[in-house]
Amino acid sequence: MKICSWFLLLNSLLLCGIPALAQLPPVFDSTRMAAVQTTPTVRRYLSPEKIIWQTSNAGSSITNAARFLLQGNGQADLANQNMCVLKSTATEHPGLLFDFGKELHGGLQLVTGMYKSGKPVKLRVRFGESVSEAMSDIEPGKNATNDHAIRDMIVEVPWLGKLEVGNTGFRFVRIDLLDDNVELQLKEVRAIFVYRDLPYIGSFNCSDELLNRIWLTGAYTVHLNMQDYLWDGIKRDRLVWIGDMHPETSAISAVFGYNDVVPKSLDLSRDITPLPQYMNGMVSYSMWWVLIQRDWYQHTGNLAYLKEQAVYLKGLLDHLSGKIDTANSEDLQDGIRFLDWPSSENKAGIHAGLQAMMIMTLDAGAALSKVLNDAATVKKCEAAIARLKKNVPDASGSKQAAALLALSGLVPAEKINREILSVGGVKDYSTFYGYYMLQAKAKAGDYQGGLNDIRNYWGAMLKLGATTFWEDFNMEWLPNASRIDTLVQAGQKDIHGDYGAYCYKGFRHSLCHGWASGPTPWLTEHVLGISVVAPGCKVIRIVPHLGDLQFAEGTFPTPYGVIKVKHTRAANGKIQSVINAPAQVKVIRE
Repeated sequence: MKICSWFLLLNSLLLCGIPALAQLPPVFDSTRMAAVQTTPTVRRYLSPEKIIWQTSNAGSSITNAARFLLQGNGQADLANQNMCVLKSTATEHPGLLFDFGKELHGGLQLVTGMYKSGKPVKLRVRFGESVSEAMSDIEPGKNATNDHAIRDMIVEVPWLGKLEVGNTGFRFVRIDLLDDNVELQLKEVRAIFVYRDLPYIGSFNCSDELLNRIWLTGAYTVHLNMQDYLWDGIKRDRLVWIGDMHPETSAISAVFGYNDVVPKSLDLSRDITPLPQYMNGMVSYSMWWVLIQRDWYQHTGNLAYLKEQAVYLKGLLDHLSGKIDTANSEDLQDGIRFLDWPSSENKAGIHAGLQAMMIMTLDAGAALSKVLNDAATVKKCEAAIARLKKNVPDASGSKQAAALLALSGLVPAEKINREILSVGGVKDYSTFYGYYMLQAKAKAGDYQGGLNDIRNYWGAMLKLGATTFWEDFNMEWLPNASRIDTLVQAGQKDIHGDYGAYCYKGFRHSLCHGWASGPTPWLTEHVLGISVVAPGCKVIRIVPHLGDLQFAEGTFPTPYGVIKVKHTRAANGKIQSVINAPAQVKVIRE
């Protein structure tokens, strides 16, 4: 089985200094029903995998650049051997573009040697999630920016020393010597990789290598965004966006199990959003907070943490229950009405989506309120749901709204899938709500359609050189598009700089966005067939759906340890399963 080099690098990084997974079970705290896992970020230093570009006069101004591809140690020394020498004139200034092989979060380390002037030398450093972004200027044409994180800067490197700069998301780095008539001797140019050092407890492997890569890419996309808090993006949108978190927390549960970054981020949004304000200003995002709390409780069984949410949860559910008009329609007019950006101009579709989300949220809220013995709130939620179900809005052609209508039960999933979701294949998919479109297809029993859509939509990003999934992607961008890991050739469209809309035009577009990780939990839930039935994973249902796959196997983290499954299609077409689960976990097979 062939696996691309950056996946091998990821695996080696994860295993570097980490005992085997079997030796690293989560620490179980029976009073909180959660695996206690506090994981501060660590730093690793990576040499570039290749040099993609050098200035045209490189023969005379750059010598021995290949030394940067060697493993470094980050230490300046007096030996001054095997240096790369950069020389400038008044009119020519050498530059190089490095590829570190995969998307990273962090910065750059520059180690210098001894050169004649003995003085600091100015360099321009440009980080990029694509080759074209690293080669760009801060200008309005293709919207290259320094928003959220400085990715284009001028620095001074010391003589015989070391400088570390940058705190952003990137794969590519360009450096240019700015001073006139100087010589700079460089020993090392290394990426500083900043991430949480976590074992991938959950896993997925099947007979389709593309699906394996997609599962792991989604996991890695979320992993990079697990920084001090759970971010939406590591270059831009280094913020806690609660709605965007739901696919991420679903992936975290499937891959890592309990991690403190989730409750820490949920609590931040709660604490900075006094009622009746909406989280991130968006009416749907406070509803996503409730849905995440429900899912997180299901996975962890952490009643102590749920009790900490009781006061805020009750107040929020009271507020939402009152936002229904006399026509039994959601009346959420006191905040930003938003599902995702591609659907943001379809007002009727937004209304349909919010109507469905109200039902989903109040249903989740009622379930949590039962656990909290809050009978009054349960009754209020159930009464509000009964009213909302009397009004069934039209999806207005929105696949986002259609998915929510199906998941809420307002419209049969089979009808939604047949009449809206399956029309045009992955046309009008979005990286965020694609997860819910896939979930709705699964509810309709169209597992093969879900597999096909994952391959066609998320797989297309991989074919363009992606190593993480993007803030947005549109299949209409594909004709004559460049890959993100090559220089854009004459006549090609720049897949990064030429496309995008709303807040993600051009190079402002994030190519590592956690909300795009939906296929990872979807494949675990529906292909491996693993779903949580009772809080704390005390009861797990396993019902595999292989579609056109010959086998699928993997692992799933629970507070009690790892569940292992393998499903194989026999010669007669029947699925044979081997399941190993911790003794404390009851497994239901259907």
